Amino acid sequence: MDTEHGLLRQPLHILFFPFFAPGHLIPVADMAAAFAARGARCTILTTPVNADIIRPAVDRANLRGTTGSQAIDISLMPFPDVGLPPGVENAMSLSSFQEDYRAKFMGAVCLVREPFEQFLADHRPDAVISDSFFSWTVDAAAAHGVPRIVFLGTSVFARSCSDSMLRNSTLETCPPDDGPETLVSLPGLPHLVELRRSQMMDPRKQPGPWAFSQSNNAADQRSFGEVFNSFHDLEPDYVEHFRATLGRRAWLVGPLALAATKDTTARGANASALSRDVTESYLLQWLDTKPAGSVVYVSFGTVSRFSPAELREIARGLDLSGKNLVWVVSSSAGTDDWSEWMPEGFAELTARVDDSRGFVIRGWAPQTRILNHRSVGGFMTHCGWNSVLEAVSAGVPMVTWPRYADQFYNEKLVVEVLKVGVSVGAKDYASSMDAHEVIGGEVIAGSIARLMGDNEEGDAIRKKASELGVKARRAVEEGGSSYNDVGQLMEELMARRRSSVEVGEDVRQVILAADGV
Repeated sequence: MDTEHGLLRQPLHILFFPFFAPGHLIPVADMAAAFAARGARCTILTTPVNADIIRPAVDRANLRGTTGSQAIDISLMPFPDVGLPPGVENAMSLSSFQEDYRAKFMGAVCLVREPFEQFLADHRPDAVISDSFFSWTVDAAAAHGVPRIVFLGTSVFARSCSDSMLRNSTLETCPPDDGPETLVSLPGLPHLVELRRSQMMDPRKQPGPWAFSQSNNAADQRSFGEVFNSFHDLEPDYVEHFRATLGRRAWLVGPLALAATKDTTARGANASALSRDVTESYLLQWLDTKPAGSVVYVSFGTVSRFSPAELREIARGLDLSGKNLVWVVSSSAGTDDWSEWMPEGFAELTARVDDSRGFVIRGWAPQTRILNHRSVGGFMTHCGWNSVLEAVSAGVPMVTWPRYADQFYNEKLVVEVLKVGVSVGAKDYASSMDAHEVIGGEVIAGSIARLMGDNEEGDAIRKKASELGVKARRAVEEGGSSYNDVGQLMEELMARRRSSVEVGEDVRQVILAADGV
């Protein structure tokens, strides 16, 4: 009896199990920080290389704790030996490898089941928040009596669109002779959502990813519920749709970057060398010299690849726009030889002088610090959900350039529902490794002008973006919707624990009565 009462006094223990990619790992680390700040004991189960990616965020969260002990632990498991080179444990590392390496990487996703189940058996957490990509965790967790909560790191809007596509077999029933420009409507959603066939996964051309999505969606529907890195005021119609129409439980706990730390300037502050010849302090000093709202920030995430022809047109578009610029060229962008694509005069445009129009940064940049700088007035983005939320949180409008995955759905939300962005006109859904249509510099410059120019459309977009930024910050404050959802989920899990203890006590009393005690 004393043991059972002691169990009720212990803090909730939540296991987090993120997919092996930065866009999945980093928000999970921030989510663990949000739950730890409310008294939960959190463990993140991952491999050594992936642990290094999240360790700075975990260390910051533990330093902010007031209990005197670490609220977030990282539990290490080996990355499966599937024939990949040593250290290749993350999707970001696959950009330079062949297709068979990517297949081996995805095969490893199923081989981490044994250490996952061993952790559940040894520690019996109150819940596991598992990435949707680990669909097998729904059965593994159930076998140990642990509720599985899903996290994918995208919008409720995108999840609703994906569910509509998969549930209605929208593309499977299209006539095979339909062209890429054919519009496909997604039925059953609060808004009319139409995409070109070329902007969607094609089950006939991509049967593997299609089957993977179907399997994950089916497993997610059998789970305890789903947590979203979003907030109620951002997509209220789709929260209601997800809960009431689809009958799926959801807790919105974001923006997680804000929930983890209210000081956006602190994120990424540990890295001072941005590239071969740029420091973070120099970049921020340069931004300080620019007028408010005059800089366009360009970044397409850590995985998206661009051909030399695409990079050249981006450079031309930025030049033609006349705006100051900060452009982050990812190490996986497609080429390290800048002479292949840099147009004449662009190097002088971005020279390292105080009166230059901008910077081109190789690799990593402190995105939240840049977006929250007063001089930044627009963000050209691939519409990865983490980037979208960071822009929303900073009140910065977007030029949208989706490439694959959920990004075309997120563009629809940004441009057509929220009306805080302008589309550059990308039409082709393709993986990070595949070729994309080249969009001309004039089109790119025109999109920037619509967003950041002195015109009625730009004024309306900027006003809406600013209002959303205020709502995002309120959501994670005490009493805000995301703050409350964190508390509600913790209360439900604690009630589940109490119920389990009470059932155990009832069984004990039955046994004692049978024994005549």
